[in-house]
Amino acid sequence: MIAQPWHTLLIVALSIAAVIVLVLRVKLQPFVALLLVALCTGLAFGEDPQAVIAAVRKGTGEALGFVAVVIGLGAVLGGLLEASGGVSAIAHRLLDIFGERRVPAALTAIGIIVGVPLFFDVAFIILAPLLATLAMRLQRRVTFFALPLLAGLATMHALLPPHPGPVAVAELLHADYGLLAFYGLICGIPAAILAGPVFARLMHGAPGWGDTQPPAMLDEGAPQTDPIGFWPALAAMLLPLGLILLAAVAGQAFAPGPVRELLLFVGHPFTALILAVLAVAAWLRFHVDAPPPVISRIMTRALEPAGLMVLVVGAGAAYKEVLIESGAGQQVAAAVAAAQVSVLVFAFLLAAFVRIAQGSATVAMVTAAGLASPLIAAAALSSGRIALVTVAIGAGATVASHVNDTGFWLVKQYLGLSEAQTFKSWTLGSTIAGVTIFAMTLLLWPFT
Repeated sequence: MIAQPWHTLLIVALSIAAVIVLVLRVKLQPFVALLLVALCTGLAFGEDPQAVIAAVRKGTGEALGFVAVVIGLGAVLGGLLEASGGVSAIAHRLLDIFGERRVPAALTAIGIIVGVPLFFDVAFIILAPLLATLAMRLQRRVTFFALPLLAGLATMHALLPPHPGPVAVAELLHADYGLLAFYGLICGIPAAILAGPVFARLMHGAPGWGDTQPPAMLDEGAPQTDPIGFWPALAAMLLPLGLILLAAVAGQAFAPGPVRELLLFVGHPFTALILAVLAVAAWLRFHVDAPPPVISRIMTRALEPAGLMVLVVGAGAAYKEVLIESGAGQQVAAAVAAAQVSVLVFAFLLAAFVRIAQGSATVAMVTAAGLASPLIAAAALSSGRIALVTVAIGAGATVASHVNDTGFWLVKQYLGLSEAQTFKSWTLGSTIAGVTIFAMTLLLWPFT
């Protein structure tokens, strides 16, 4: 491990720059670029070569163990709903109810509501086909609809239980969960609005924001079935969301026993998505009378682009793991800790620096909370201010989703964007969200 924090910061900065140059300038495939930089970064930190390989394997394995299954099942579900006209039916109904101008606001609300119980990646994968369909129907860039949804999902993921980051920070800082939820919503909702529909409308006409071409999973050449209808399609899209929400409630409210275990099992994203896929396939077979070979071809075709998504996300996770194993987060923390700043500013800056350095929002939050905890104890802060420090840590962990964050590659691949377009939309949007959350904590601090 490198002894000097600034040496660590330099290596991290150079490695991030290397990924950007290799992908944007050299046009090297992101999967290869990320793995190459991950290996070189580990060696630059002075790690044993076998330890570097182990970190790459660990990062890739842990990400693919969950993300690969969710991406695959989500792609199949989206493919079935797209081929049967279900996603189109939902998009038309949204437009009829809210009108074109209010759809981004509606998507922000959906992101906030769905983002409370669901992980960011699961909810985004399930809802991504709807975004692409809306973009095609209205001939607008997909980012115009994606950013409002992403802003809602990301802010809730960073601020509210039961997500692992906020829960871990609340435990470390002994924050009151009720106050955390209260201030999380007060700070998170304005951030979601500003980073979502407001940002999308202001910047939608700027160059480099993508186009209206559909991602590969919505290829018009895919097999088609007769229309499934609005209500069956809506039920299929809500089924996995509802089961996962039910499992979250059962985990908190039900006593240990067979019923609780059953609900936790059917509400796991794997099981919930499998049940949704089977339900749609059965409906298409027995109610729409779609031939089994056609249903099988739809599923197979939907999985084709999922393979590239899985590999790129896995490589991003490998790069992130090398940075984590190298101790970059602790070195960044030491550098920030040397500055004499207030607890609130310290917590935000530390979480933001660790987030930018190694990509994982959860690691950034836990690192910041661990170092802020003794400062909070020494300052004897009120319960309200402790909750605001927790929110500020979530704000720092939200900013600057970029090449060492698996979420960056997930957004890029699912929306069919280039790396530059993802920087200009999602990276900037996540930064606006994080900075806005922090600004809200500053405004509320004197009143707590």
